[in-house]
Amino acid sequence: MNIGSVHIDSKLCLAPMAGVTDIAFRSICRSLGAGYTISEMVSAKALCYQDKKSIPLLRLAEDEHPAAVQIFGSDPSCMEEAAAIAVEVSGAEIIDINMGCPVPKVANNGDGSGLLRDLDKACRVAEAVIRGAKNRPVTVKMRLGWDRSSLVCVELSKRLEALGVSALAVHGRTKVQMYSGVANWDLIREVKQAVSIPVIANGDVFSGQDAERILRYTGADMVMIGRGVFGNPWIFEQAKAALEGREIPPLPPLGERCDTAVRQFELAAQYKSEKIACLEARRHYAWYLKGVPHASYWKEKICHIETLEDVYRITAGIKRDLAPNEK
Repeated sequence: MNIGSVHIDSKLCLAPMAGVTDIAFRSICRSLGAGYTISEMVSAKALCYQDKKSIPLLRLAEDEHPAAVQIFGSDPSCMEEAAAIAVEVSGAEIIDINMGCPVPKVANNGDGSGLLRDLDKACRVAEAVIRGAKNRPVTVKMRLGWDRSSLVCVELSKRLEALGVSALAVHGRTKVQMYSGVANWDLIREVKQAVSIPVIANGDVFSGQDAERILRYTGADMVMIGRGVFGNPWIFEQAKAALEGREIPPLPPLGERCDTAVRQFELAAQYKSEKIACLEARRHYAWYLKGVPHASYWKEKICHIETLEDVYRITAGIKRDLAPNEK
């Protein structure tokens, strides 16, 4: 598949998720079969003001190519400048615009899915980013619309294609839905039928079989996996097998899964600091233990992780107490 001039030899994409898809987790997902990754969303205003906390979010791993960085905002001139900064800092092949974030402090400010309430402004933002991206392809991630009475995704997709946007990712929910209910794959299919640029399908992909089904149902060019990857980067291996018609491999044993979690946290400590990596590890490690019987004691310990030494000690305990009992 080509996004503009960039060839991506995969149908599997990791969704950009704030606080989740940092460089460490993206590296883990790439190693397990994600062919295309996108940074956490970065505020255009923060980039324009040279915010020191935002610049590192644009960093890509050495082997993380092709990849995109995602920016959000609703002021065209700021978005143009931010796109230029993002290209220069990250070296990413693609710049992605967030028109889907439903979080109130973002959307109610007119950013993210707030742009779905003003299609003219959304188009001005896209034009500005295309100018700022310096010949890099520009993509857009969107939702279906603000609510059920304003399902604008098909109309907006056509307008964005006409402006020169190179690909579209569509999450099959409205802003108001947040993450509730069932994703509407029918409207993703309508977007795919309405445009000639690549369409990436997103929403309710929690297994390898789901990845195969959403692509078959919508006709989309690529599947974007979001919440289904929480604590389960192996979903990419499973999705790849499903798409190739092979038997879907089971999850690795618990001990091996814990080793992957530890590798993620060690990487995060290298890129950030041990303190920040360990604070973030509390949530991630709990996800890795989701569905593991009798894990509540260790989940409670995970809530208090402060150092990598804590991570190693807890991991040893999990392997001792829980791994031998795994069926």
